[in-house]
Amino acid sequence: MASSMQNNRVSPPGYCVCCRTCNMWCWRAFKWLPVLLIVSIVTWSYYAYVIQLCIFTIESTVQQCIYLVLYHILLIMFAWSYWRTIFADIKPIPEKYKLPEAELEKLLSAETEDAQRTILENFAKDLPIVTRTMSGSVRYCNRCVLVKPDRAHHCSICSRCVLKMDHHCPWVNNCVCFHNYKFFMLFLGYALLYCLFIMSTCLPYFIRFWKMYQEYKHAHCDNLFDIGTFSKQCMDILNGDFGMSGSAGRYHIVFAFFVALMFAISLGSLFGYHCYLVAHNRTTLEAFRAPMFRGGADKNGFSMGAYNNFKEVFGNSPNKWVVPVFTSFGDGIVYPLPQQDEDTESLLSSERWDRWGERARPFDERESSSFDEL
Repeated sequence: MASSMQNNRVSPPGYCVCCRTCNMWCWRAFKWLPVLLIVSIVTWSYYAYVIQLCIFTIESTVQQCIYLVLYHILLIMFAWSYWRTIFADIKPIPEKYKLPEAELEKLLSAETEDAQRTILENFAKDLPIVTRTMSGSVRYCNRCVLVKPDRAHHCSICSRCVLKMDHHCPWVNNCVCFHNYKFFMLFLGYALLYCLFIMSTCLPYFIRFWKMYQEYKHAHCDNLFDIGTFSKQCMDILNGDFGMSGSAGRYHIVFAFFVALMFAISLGSLFGYHCYLVAHNRTTLEAFRAPMFRGGADKNGFSMGAYNNFKEVFGNSPNKWVVPVFTSFGDGIVYPLPQQDEDTESLLSSERWDRWGERARPFDERESSSFDEL
């Protein structure tokens, strides 16, 4: 185990610094491709919906105004949440969790696994951690050379340990974790509403275009097109009662409907799954492998009840729940645990929160309990 504590990444002979730097920048640029794809799709959807549907197709001014106002509200909230998820300030693990050089030397020179476990236990005895590895030892990251706080995990893509890591999402080019989990939930929710809104408003025109196409096929206009001519009936069908929309505009609207439908299905399942995780106070990683405590694995080890679990992510102020501003409780390091004794006066683990000194507990009904400064 001693050898496993070291990060022995040795560059092959002749591997120059320039090549390593070039590879690093290429990898960083490559990771932005999914984000650019999402931005491109949203940009095109703006053109398809605002220009082709609202301006060129819909003739009612009142209907245009209603659609445009609602669309831009959803777009702004969706884009704002997406921006905050991507560029959230992911704070590093505090220095007190990192092993000093002297402790690291002792750890690397230890000859047995028990000796290493003892060194880590002695170092972590004053740290606010309750979770353990499968073997019952302190959770330690040999890459970052630190003891992992509760619910923290190492992200191999970001090459760092992340507080309350849920997963690394390529669509935001960032880890979804304590610092941006609320933003990620809002991003999924507003993206789902955005797609559902486009679907519902495009559906009547999609049906009309589909009926027009069926009439077009029934009149054998496609055969006439092959020989280079059109009948008056075909021209009437093509021009139709669709305002100024041309054939290209119709394709944009139909395609926007199908793209919104496709994304709504995937977003709906993903958003529903994360709502389940929020209600049970679990991360994606904890859903697949329950956190290990001194008494064993417990998938509900951090659950404080559905409502308290919700407030742990979204905060105490209902007027801020739907706004992508940070209102999550805590600091990402210490988490309340459910009381084992039901006769206690609080649902929170007071012993855990007492580590924060005189700071307000997270579910106190006052504004200062959101810990925005952390």
